[in-house]
Amino acid sequence: MGEPDEPSTARMIDHWLGGEHHFGVDVAAATAFEQAYGPCAPVFAELRAFLGRAVRAIVEQGVDGFLVFGAGVPTMGNVHEVAPEATVLYTDVDPVTIRLGQRILAGSDRAGYGYGDATDIGTIDPAQLHRFVPGWGRRPVGVVFLGLAAFLDDDTLTRTLDELYAAAAPGSLLAVDFDTEELAAHPQALAMMGPAFRMRPPTAFAPLLGRWTPTPDGIVPVSRWRPPGVPVDVPDAFYGVLATRGTN
Repeated sequence: MGEPDEPSTARMIDHWLGGEHHFGVDVAAATAFEQAYGPCAPVFAELRAFLGRAVRAIVEQGVDGFLVFGAGVPTMGNVHEVAPEATVLYTDVDPVTIRLGQRILAGSDRAGYGYGDATDIGTIDPAQLHRFVPGWGRRPVGVVFLGLAAFLDDDTLTRTLDELYAAAAPGSLLAVDFDTEELAAHPQALAMMGPAFRMRPPTAFAPLLGRWTPTPDGIVPVSRWRPPGVPVDVPDAFYGVLATRGTN
């Protein structure tokens, strides 16, 4: 794969996490963002740690199939690495990221990568869905929805999560994060996020979940969601929640 012309958020995050699947253009963009905001590696390390804890919590409920939206680079503690006995379908809409993910997972028989628009689950290849998330719609699964809410308006996000609720079987669990208003104090960094980026106050998060019911942990800064010890002191840029799909 040659050097791309444009940076990718997925590859920038891979850089911040200490991964190997990024290019010079991504490092340059990550450096520029940090000059406007501050160190990002600790913030994204905590978001990835939240993903790991949420995935383990889902596995503890007996779930062994995951559908991941906006998956980014499938490494550095992503779902199949945290839950090696599970099957995982990673999806994204960026063709470069999809090709990179497919290359990384080429030797795996338990994890696959394909196109999938979170706002239209009908865009997912049914054969891939059947292979990597067997029993979708009939048995509980884990749905990972990280890094997406900030790029969907309230109506689209609410509709999307409700459609996922309707499509998933009772007992399924959803891991989702929300961006706070952290970047409001850093206008140069905020401008780099583009016009689609939406910050929200924490009071706005719960209503967006619709019929999904948060676990008793609630919707909290990701570093404070079931921390293994004293929570890491990082800016509260992301709130996370694990929510369940009931029987209604």
